[in-house]
Amino acid sequence: MAVSFTRFAKQMFVFFHVAAALLFLLACYGPYLSPERWWFLSFLGLGFAILLAVLIFFIFFWIVFAPRYMLISLLAMALGWKAITSFITLRPLPDFVAQKAPDTLRVMHWNVARFLELRRNDNNKSRVRARMLDIIKRQDADVLCFQEFYHSTDPQYYDNLNYIQQELNYPHVYFTWMEDGGKQWFGQAIFSRFPIVDTAKLVFPKPGLPETLLRADIAFGGDTVRVMTTHLQSVQFKKEDYESLEEIKSREDSMLQNSRSIFSKLKRAAVIRGEQAALVRAEMERSPHPIIITGDLNDVPNSYTYYTIGKGMQDAFLRKGFGIGRTYSGISPTLRIDYILTSKSFEVVQFQRIVRQLSDHYALVTDLKWKK
Repeated sequence: MAVSFTRFAKQMFVFFHVAAALLFLLACYGPYLSPERWWFLSFLGLGFAILLAVLIFFIFFWIVFAPRYMLISLLAMALGWKAITSFITLRPLPDFVAQKAPDTLRVMHWNVARFLELRRNDNNKSRVRARMLDIIKRQDADVLCFQEFYHSTDPQYYDNLNYIQQELNYPHVYFTWMEDGGKQWFGQAIFSRFPIVDTAKLVFPKPGLPETLLRADIAFGGDTVRVMTTHLQSVQFKKEDYESLEEIKSREDSMLQNSRSIFSKLKRAAVIRGEQAALVRAEMERSPHPIIITGDLNDVPNSYTYYTIGKGMQDAFLRKGFGIGRTYSGISPTLRIDYILTSKSFEVVQFQRIVRQLSDHYALVTDLKWKK
């Protein structure tokens, strides 16, 4: 039996419920609208988990007070079901089998954050790079796709390129740089144990950072697969921005003043990522081969970026993962911003996240095989 409460209170709760449902639906359909004009919808995408939680809360709330109002949440969730299934997957999660089947291609993606150590050292208490390389070695992947990869020809710094080629047995690599006298280079990299038969690079235009899209055509299983990896525009939060977020959370100082800089950076990054995503999509559509694309897209599943790049592709996490699939260890526990996407020519055999507090991103590994 429903518990009664005042008419005014009921009207207020209905109002907030309807408002939450409308914001939820805007977050669900925001990915279809370019952030150049509809940039504010990208903020709702970041809050998708909160809006979904509010709708679920109202379902249980109205069970007690007025069950018929549950329909507001149920209708909104039904209309936004596609967005929900892009955000979370609840299928049973089997153990990841370390031993590869002979006909599978194991792909590893990781934003390695320059391995956090640039200069050579013998400090056993701070050998982050060594632990990261050990994780990479133990995956025994056929293809490695790295973002924020670091390489140096200065003997005082780490030569990660040659180390991975020689010590980890990846003879084929695509990593581009220009000799500028600095002897240190950063960017994306693709390593492969299978032959690379063709390569190309797309440098995204300013005003974003000099991010790139790399592609390497790899001979595998009697056919050719186009492996692409990219790193899209980040928000570029600085130390003071993270401090502002903490002040907002604790309601210290001026919330308006702290929010202004943060929202400005979020808006700028969303617009630039939208432009970059369109360029990536155009490159994908020109491919004569099936595609595997990995990337730190710096955007959530309920975003224009993810929708543009992922349209018609398989998300390895959604196929074989479980839960929300957080890939970024900072700011929020709901940030899945790293992806492995594949053409439907592949079957996703298994998938895992490697949750280690080394880089600020978690590594992703998946096994793929050609569909018969």
